[in-house]
Amino acid sequence: VRIHRVRSCSSIGFIKSKYVCVFDESALKFSHSQRLFRTSAVSCGQIVQFKLSDIGEGITEVTVKEWYIKEGDSVSQFDSICEVQSDKASVTITSRYDGIIRKLHYNLDEIAFVGKPLVDIEIDASKGVAPEEDVVETPPMSHEEHTHQEIKGHKTLATPAVRRLAMENNIKLSEVVGTGKDNRILKEDILNYLAKQTGAILPPSPKAEIIPPLPKSETVPAAPKDKARKIPVPVSRPIVFSGKDKTEPVTGFQKAMVKTMSAALKIPHFGYCEEIDLTQLVQLREELKPLAQLRGVKLSFMPFFIKAASLGLLQYPILNASLDESCQNVTYKASHNIGVAMDTEQGLIVPNVKNVQVCSVFEIASELNRLQSLGSAGQLGTNDLTGGTFTLSNIGTIGGTYAKPVILPPEVAIGALGKIQVLPRFNGKGEVFKAQIMNVSWSADHRIIDGATMARFSNLWKSYLENPASMLLDLK
Repeated sequence: VRIHRVRSCSSIGFIKSKYVCVFDESALKFSHSQRLFRTSAVSCGQIVQFKLSDIGEGITEVTVKEWYIKEGDSVSQFDSICEVQSDKASVTITSRYDGIIRKLHYNLDEIAFVGKPLVDIEIDASKGVAPEEDVVETPPMSHEEHTHQEIKGHKTLATPAVRRLAMENNIKLSEVVGTGKDNRILKEDILNYLAKQTGAILPPSPKAEIIPPLPKSETVPAAPKDKARKIPVPVSRPIVFSGKDKTEPVTGFQKAMVKTMSAALKIPHFGYCEEIDLTQLVQLREELKPLAQLRGVKLSFMPFFIKAASLGLLQYPILNASLDESCQNVTYKASHNIGVAMDTEQGLIVPNVKNVQVCSVFEIASELNRLQSLGSAGQLGTNDLTGGTFTLSNIGTIGGTYAKPVILPPEVAIGALGKIQVLPRFNGKGEVFKAQIMNVSWSADHRIIDGATMARFSNLWKSYLENPASMLLDLK
């Protein structure tokens, strides 16, 4: 309890909340009868329950995957508290207060519910507390203890509006470079950082200049042509023979798959398969791989597949559309947000590359590298996993030649890519040659897409990949 203004008299009684302080005349001596004094011998902290707020997308429960703090740690506003995973994405929860963590309400891998307490944070009582939080207790704390509980780290300069924008997009201010006075972070800095994270097109930087190929003596040595045949290696997982059945709840991305595939069963699927000769594309990729490595990007075949699909969608926009639940309206999407199915430890996830129609092959490759890194670490955000308009699934990296892909609502088309095989084929002169063959399997929503449209799109996509130079005529 802090006493600010007390006049000298024979006996003083001051009552506030549950604390009573009594002062005697002998304890107070003043040179003037109107002299005021302040005492800070005892300070009072408030513990608030920081509740898990609504993170959107209709999510009501999440799984706690990692704690970034422990009981007794000091936190500042917008510091990361924990990482949670819903059936849609992984989200980092940040603090709303400056204070000390007093209690963690959940252990790792436990289910946390929206609106329920996540942690208890002790804050300075003089700063008050937000009305929507519940004060659970007010234990006293000595002044010396309070002065030693300093907030760690350097506080970043930013206005409340900028901090709010960063919090809504799960951006750590410590990772953003401020361009304002005294390195203050501006709104434009947040937007530029967000654009880089989502793969939006930014003004070209000096690093993106075209680098000439190295001399032949310095080029990266090519892999030997005669590669040993790959033998499938069983996944090393501990085998447990318990002798009992085990029941586990469906959580995380598996839960999302249950919802999505249940909705997909309502769609009448039309299937179409085709064979693609990638001989020229294989040669082109081998020539461009060293250049991409110099820029720090791993160049796979997928960026070419994605860009060719985007060029095809420009000619057949019905494949980049969505149909409402009443089947009365078709929405043609302006952006080509092409999803790529990824196999991770958490299950099947489908992040998407945003605005492919205005991206170069190199920019697509760079964004794919980012998504694959985040996917392997289980750190993909909601923005990466939502908003897709068309999907490609590269099942061939695992095995198989044909598949029957299932459409991801509200999308209306999807393609499954088989593995690339070296097979004998005939050229125009009837001569046998060695060709790099890949099979593709398309699925389309037969309610609005007819077989002829799907076949024409596939033919156009095939022509771009079999003659990669032809893509130069349509690249923007």
